[in-house]
Amino acid sequence: MVRVLVAGIIAMVVSIVAGPKFITFLRRNEFGQHIREEGPERHAEKQGTPTMGGLLVVVTATLSFLAVSKYTVPALAVMFTALACGAIGFADDFIKLTHRRSLGLSGRWKLVLLGLVTVGVSVAARHQQLPTDMKIPIVHFNLQLSYAWYGLLFFVIAGAANGVNLADGVDGLAAGTGIIALLAFTLINVVAFIRLRFDTKLDMAIAGAALIGALVGFLWYNAFPAEVFMGDTGAMAVGGALAALAIFTQTTFLLLLIGGIFLIEALSVIIQVFTFKYLGRRVFLMAPIHHHFEMKAWSETKIMVRFWIVTAILCATGFALYYRDFLYFTR
Repeated sequence: MVRVLVAGIIAMVVSIVAGPKFITFLRRNEFGQHIREEGPERHAEKQGTPTMGGLLVVVTATLSFLAVSKYTVPALAVMFTALACGAIGFADDFIKLTHRRSLGLSGRWKLVLLGLVTVGVSVAARHQQLPTDMKIPIVHFNLQLSYAWYGLLFFVIAGAANGVNLADGVDGLAAGTGIIALLAFTLINVVAFIRLRFDTKLDMAIAGAALIGALVGFLWYNAFPAEVFMGDTGAMAVGGALAALAIFTQTTFLLLLIGGIFLIEALSVIIQVFTFKYLGRRVFLMAPIHHHFEMKAWSETKIMVRFWIVTAILCATGFALYYRDFLYFTR
């Protein structure tokens, strides 16, 4: 159990200490955020704020994990998914910066690359002999998926990565909600380790703690007013890690709760696009939904804190369901 705390502390300290020099490096190389013209007006003042801060999260979390890990397959798969999704996000950020525009890697290429990540996760999952079903708590119903299970893995990974990415639009929002969601999965693995004594559970908790520590250090500089933005690099890495943790703990259904705030962000965009295209009207003043509240004159701090509160409630509910049906999830 000490390993879990050590992983988090190492990542947090390294992230905080390295933060200023990293931000200076980004500024020196003019790696500044390009703000969408159609975004909220007050975001214009953020133009040029250093981005790709997710590199700090990914690197510090990886170093901490490698220093403490037991190198079990599930934990390595979690870090692989975070790094691979982070690499896709990095490519997106890099294209935006080099072409000096707000649009980067095309959606089609993102899906293709996320499909390749899913293949890697699938191989690791089958190596661990994970069942090809989805466990639904309370009713204790196992939804048998057979080969459709691989499609579910892609949906979970792509959905989580893009969901966190959509939430990265207000200072401290994606980092804070990501920390809370990762904490829920870390606690799930800690409980499983205490009761089952499986090294794989402890190792996944270590991976989660390393990511949490790195995000806490990043949030030190990302809180309003942000000195650095996470960018797609960090957002997609966090989303990928959440997806992998859900897959290897067999709690993909609970990801609907634990990652609920990211689901809400994604649904707000889908609803906005659908209603405007087919009904000629908008449901929200602007999507994703955090921009809707910005347009209603909520401060960024208010949005951030209230979204954190909603995330905490959803994650607590998800954790409670896991704890209540622990034997069901682990059999």
